[in-house]
Amino acid sequence: MDLRQLRFFVTLADTLNFHRAAARLHISQPPLSVAIRKLEEEIGTRLFDRTSRGVTLTPAGIAALPPAREALAQAALVHEAAGLGSRGQTGRLSVGFVGSAIGELLPRIIPPFRETHPLADLDLAEMTSVGIADAIEARALDVGLVRLPVMRRHRLDIAVIEEDDLVLAHRIDDNLQPRGPVPLRTLADRPFIVHSAVSVLHSVILLACRDAGFAPRIAQEAVQVQTILSLVQSGLGVALVPARMARFAPQAVRLTPLAEPVRISTGIACRADASPLARNFIRQALAAR
Repeated sequence: MDLRQLRFFVTLADTLNFHRAAARLHISQPPLSVAIRKLEEEIGTRLFDRTSRGVTLTPAGIAALPPAREALAQAALVHEAAGLGSRGQTGRLSVGFVGSAIGELLPRIIPPFRETHPLADLDLAEMTSVGIADAIEARALDVGLVRLPVMRRHRLDIAVIEEDDLVLAHRIDDNLQPRGPVPLRTLADRPFIVHSAVSVLHSVILLACRDAGFAPRIAQEAVQVQTILSLVQSGLGVALVPARMARFAPQAVRLTPLAEPVRISTGIACRADASPLARNFIRQALAAR
């Protein structure tokens, strides 16, 4: 029994006339008659009574008609679901992101994606850039928002999605001289609160300080930018944080530009064989830059 036979059976049951059923199916009458006869032989009972006036459903045919319709409807759903999947309109998408993406990047990407892909399910996980890259390669994640450069070599497709600058986070009552953009070298004697060593920003900050002629005196490390800002508020030291995180700065913390800008970038990463859904997410995210 196949879907073609069921479609012929349902059409003949709807018309109760071989000629009209064949016309509706866009075939000639003999192939229809053969298909119905083979279906009856396979089932082991007659589905139609044939008379000179036409055909009528037998009790077996009446009983078989509802499940036949349901089988055709389910087959149509399978076809539709496969089409949606191939076009990247449905499925589950796992997305990793670095903490700094919370400020502006995720709110800019996620709502419009949910609007255009209502049948897709999103799983979001906050991780480090290296952790995200490792998880994508291991197929534990589909897409990742990572801080660039990812320090380890990974076989990933990565595009820059956002650029930012590091700014100095310090207490408002910290009388920095001169006012305005701060030369990084003037902070050589300050205690620093820095991102933990697993963060790409840890290396970026150490390199920026080295280029300014000093090695920072690290008083504390933290993973979350919000935690770093809270520690700055507590007076433990100064910090370099992405400018886009300004909305998370406590009232007692001021973000001041550096005299020598330190540019940082966020990328969106996936495997070369990423799914259509992942590619749709990336395409829409890049369009929202």
